[in-house]
Amino acid sequence: MEITAGALMEIRITPADVGKRVSVRRVEGPSEGSPMFTDTVGVLTSWTDGVLVITRKSGEIVRIPESSLVAGKVVPAAPARRRGPAASFEELAPVMARAWQPLESERLGGWTLRAAAGFTRRANSVLPLGDPGIPLDEALARVTSWYAERGLPPYVQTATGALGTQEVLCAELTERGWEREVSADVRIAALAPVADVDADVSDVVLARECDEEWLGLYGRTGGGAASGTAARVLAAGPSVWFASVPGRAIGRLVVDGRWAGFAAVEVAPEARRQGLATAVMAALARKALDERASAAWLQVEADNAGALALYDGLGFAVHHAYHHFRGRAAG
Repeated sequence: MEITAGALMEIRITPADVGKRVSVRRVEGPSEGSPMFTDTVGVLTSWTDGVLVITRKSGEIVRIPESSLVAGKVVPAAPARRRGPAASFEELAPVMARAWQPLESERLGGWTLRAAAGFTRRANSVLPLGDPGIPLDEALARVTSWYAERGLPPYVQTATGALGTQEVLCAELTERGWEREVSADVRIAALAPVADVDADVSDVVLARECDEEWLGLYGRTGGGAASGTAARVLAAGPSVWFASVPGRAIGRLVVDGRWAGFAAVEVAPEARRQGLATAVMAALARKALDERASAAWLQVEADNAGALALYDGLGFAVHHAYHHFRGRAAG
């Protein structure tokens, strides 16, 4: 394609660049005699019928008519701004999956279908870490049927953040009417600074199992039989620890090789702003160091201001984002 808007504005991308991270500029229309331009950076997830589809790191899908392009180029992956250890998605994704295991699972090529009686989307969604081995529409039909057999809605967990095939899947799910319901950031950090934080851990109790008081403070089990399901999911993992400041705060840790995964850090409303979450994190981090871990990860929703402030202070920075797409239930 030729230069369309001056020597510095050149379209250097083609449909052959699908799957790569790109930066494009498009014209929106005149504004007081001058054109208005909009820039978009993300993974080029499709280019068909004269329309480019770009998936941003946030998971947002942007559709751009080819006719509006004035510039475009392939760009390198975003620079790592995290202060933690280097980690690829391919390394981290299986670690995160082992830390939150379903009660049953089934393989579909490189996909894993997971179910746990509806306790959390993570344990009741497809984890697509490869090719399903069959056409996508057929794979999604099998997914929908598999979850319908268990009385569950179909979910697919995907990720964004210069990850290539994952972003392509996000766009393909969106095109097929699957709705993105929940998104969260995966953050990583060096483990030692978390363990070294100045915190009084004398009241933190560590155990290999969670009791009813712990589950009650967690508050996401629904009680009754669901508590039993939650306890089974929470107890599964390579090396699991539960922390509690009895009646006031809790946390969960899974150590898996060099990685320490933190989850379920909760503080009772009446006990907040007393440093208890920091104490729980520090106590768990020290246990993880004892088990020779060196890196930390966790997941947090973008609107959880209190948690974000805590994790920022402990050195966690965004590695990538993950999303849950919900399809139509079989009917």
